[in-house]
Amino acid sequence: MAVTIHKSEESYKILGVDPGTNILGYAVLEVTGKNLKVLNFGVFHLEKYEDHHEKLKEIFLQLQEIIESYLPKQLAIEAPFYGKNVQSMLKLGRAQGVAMAAAMTMGLEIQEYAPKKIKQSITGNGNASNEQVAAMLESILKIKITSKHLDATDALGVAVCHFNQSSGLMPGQKKHAGWASFVKDNPGKIRG
Repeated sequence: MAVTIHKSEESYKILGVDPGTNILGYAVLEVTGKNLKVLNFGVFHLEKYEDHHEKLKEIFLQLQEIIESYLPKQLAIEAPFYGKNVQSMLKLGRAQGVAMAAAMTMGLEIQEYAPKKIKQSITGNGNASNEQVAAMLESILKIKITSKHLDATDALGVAVCHFNQSSGLMPGQKKHAGWASFVKDNPGKIRG
């Protein structure tokens, strides 16, 4: 039996990426209205490639394969955070750039998010631990994250962050029609 999906319930996919040159996390979310479904998440193990250029080539090719398989419309990618090791930052920036190039050549919209922004969007706290983020993602997405998937949680996080930012809501938040509606639903937040 065919189910008719109304225009407001059209689904689309988000590819989340946590760039890295040894381990790169990825996640594909399907969005239907306000519902999220994890289609795939995991990691690319790139440690076996000794040459940095070979790692970058693999990132490009493997991400294009995922894009061809799932046809996401958007890429949400974690922006590199400031680090003291300049060489590591350069390598991480190259991995991010190659991931973005793979998405651009496939026509995806791209949005970057800082690590603190991702944690804030998922947990409400920009300084949350990785364990807190993983626990919240399990709750939001109704999945179990095992130790073999821990490197992919950042990719799931950035994809969920993108959904939250584009829908304008934090997890558990209600959209209000105006100030009066907000005050009615949140009387404890009003100071006299």
